[in-house]
Amino acid sequence: MKTRSFFHLAQLGSLCLAAQCALGQLQDSFSDTWVATDALGRKVPMFPEVAAPRADRTVGIFYFLWHGAHVQGGPFDVTKILAADPNAMQKPDSPLWGPLYVPHHWGESLFGYYLTDDDGVLRKHAQMLSDAGVDVVIFDVTNQITYRDYYRALLRVWSEMRRLGNRTPQVAFLTPFWDPAKVTRELWHDLYSTNLHRELWFQWEGKPLILADPELIFDRKENAHQNTPAELPPGHTLGQSFTTDRAIRAISARCPTWNTPGSAVTLTLLRGGPGGGRIAAERFHNVGDNAWPRLKLNPPLPPGTYYLEASEPGGRVGWWSHSEDKFAQGEAFADGRPVPGDRTLRLGFADGETQQILDFFTFRKPQPDYFQGQTKPDSWSWLEVSPQHVFTNSAGQKEQMAVGVAQNAVKGRLGSMSEESAQGRSFHHGTNDTRPDAVRLGLNVTEQWQRALAEDPRFIFLTGWNEWIAGRFAEFNRIKLPVMFVDQFDHEHSRDIEPLRGGHGDDYYYQFASYVRRYKGARPLPALASHPIKIDGRFNDWGDVQPEFRDTIGDEARREHRGWATNVTYRNITGRNDIVAAKASWSKTTAWFYVRTREPITSPGGTNWMLLFLDVDADTKTGWLGYDFVANHAGPGSLERNIGGGFEWSPAGKVKWRVQGKELELAIPWKALGMKSPPAKLDFKWTDNCLQASDWTDFTLNGDVAPNDRFNYRAQPPAKLRAR
Repeated sequence: MKTRSFFHLAQLGSLCLAAQCALGQLQDSFSDTWVATDALGRKVPMFPEVAAPRADRTVGIFYFLWHGAHVQGGPFDVTKILAADPNAMQKPDSPLWGPLYVPHHWGESLFGYYLTDDDGVLRKHAQMLSDAGVDVVIFDVTNQITYRDYYRALLRVWSEMRRLGNRTPQVAFLTPFWDPAKVTRELWHDLYSTNLHRELWFQWEGKPLILADPELIFDRKENAHQNTPAELPPGHTLGQSFTTDRAIRAISARCPTWNTPGSAVTLTLLRGGPGGGRIAAERFHNVGDNAWPRLKLNPPLPPGTYYLEASEPGGRVGWWSHSEDKFAQGEAFADGRPVPGDRTLRLGFADGETQQILDFFTFRKPQPDYFQGQTKPDSWSWLEVSPQHVFTNSAGQKEQMAVGVAQNAVKGRLGSMSEESAQGRSFHHGTNDTRPDAVRLGLNVTEQWQRALAEDPRFIFLTGWNEWIAGRFAEFNRIKLPVMFVDQFDHEHSRDIEPLRGGHGDDYYYQFASYVRRYKGARPLPALASHPIKIDGRFNDWGDVQPEFRDTIGDEARREHRGWATNVTYRNITGRNDIVAAKASWSKTTAWFYVRTREPITSPGGTNWMLLFLDVDADTKTGWLGYDFVANHAGPGSLERNIGGGFEWSPAGKVKWRVQGKELELAIPWKALGMKSPPAKLDFKWTDNCLQASDWTDFTLNGDVAPNDRFNYRAQPPAKLRAR
């Protein structure tokens, strides 16, 4: 049934594709049927190695908007600094380092040290993530900044891509773990309440998804002044009175526990003051150090004077206070008697806008901890150590799991990536793999993917795509070192899968695409429906040939934007012919190939004009990147054979070809390819003006290629045409 569906869509052809774009509909590129082999020889699996597609499985990836908002000199690249001075981590005063707290890159993206609002990079990200099967990118706004200008730039570019007919991922946000109210309200005002780019909002359970604790979404007033942690002894009480002129729906006190495990406290709200009527009380267990235990009030209380009391300590617990009077609307108490100063207090108000926000989103509370697992239903993880926990929804379903490339976890505690025992890319089975080049294998993320596949939740959240930077510190979580980097550090201790310049290159991208297919499934590869072709530049005889192989529309390389450094501009104008579709048709003696572009094809000429690469044995171990032949490289109508596996070619004959308007066709006899009859399968790729370095990076950075990056189309004929 799914094969017939593929053919039905493919047979729509160019006229239907144009109509789709005019109506704002999105074309299906069928990227899950593309073939690829990475630089390590790992093949991206296809049907039937993976199951048929499952519509009820979803993939999200952590995406970072902050490239540009935090520029303070540089770029300072840790990998390059350590290459220049391997002992620099012991030299905090080395001139190679940027200042304390300033962002440092752990390495250089294939696209350079870019800024988030670089349109060329944003287009490429959308294309690569969509090709890999990503449904939603989840923006990191956990540091109380929404990066409004940057997410708007992304939404603008991705919406433009959709208007051309392309699919892109949708978007959601991960808000601050302990204090999401400010960021959530800003996102509501600046994006969601305005209906800006609504088509890009990711929906979960029928509403836009936001990763935020709904119990912490409220308009609030607080006294956060503190200089004294007042400890609560057994049998005693601490209190704070307050007066409010607004209805309140929650009240919190900030409680130090001095990192004591299992601390507990009871909060009681009374009317008026000590001895007043009891309104509500709750016992809080496992109170985190400096947490704000929250007493919820349902229904909300009207304006008035109230008294919050802490009692019945478990373990060691207290109430942060200030020795001076910092809160004019109340006073501090101990054992029911007034004392100098004030205690911390946070009031959550009940207002109409807050209720609008709560009704608008599907909330999932984000769990910051790598070790603890789920503490309540309808919460999600973003990163965990192996074996990761399954996070369930309120119906008890296995809803979500995290998959991470690496973790800044050190022997069971939160640590920094630059500490010796941090769990890097090569960490698996409880230890770091020390084999040469183990960093390229993705052993950590493989272990996590295998765990997630075994549990098979509805949603998998991978960290991450493009974080790249981390601030330089001297101390983190009570650990002091001369130089420290918490979330990212170097090649091994980093967690981005966006292609890297040097190092592991694009290994992690294809590994990611492989696991997405194992999780979500892939469609069968259709056999060719061939038809005899006359090379005459008329193209009518291609109408009955199926399938139509598609490419991203509007993805020819075009980029001009400032980089991280103020004196660097990234400029690429190699984009020329925008390839949008291709076909192949075979007989027992001849292979015909067809390609179509968005605009009329430019005049032929040069060695980069409309090249057709052929992997005739579907084996990347032979030829240049697997390609055994190339047409048009030595000039239009030329055919060349690869020599020795490098980028070197020798004449193999001429091919018949014609070009007219947006279409080009050519014919190649099988004997010119060294064959007596058609092969069982053949992989091919069209490119235009992409060859610069003559390596894999050309397919990602320059001109246009169809299909994208390392991917190939695979043509396989009906059994009656295949070689015996």
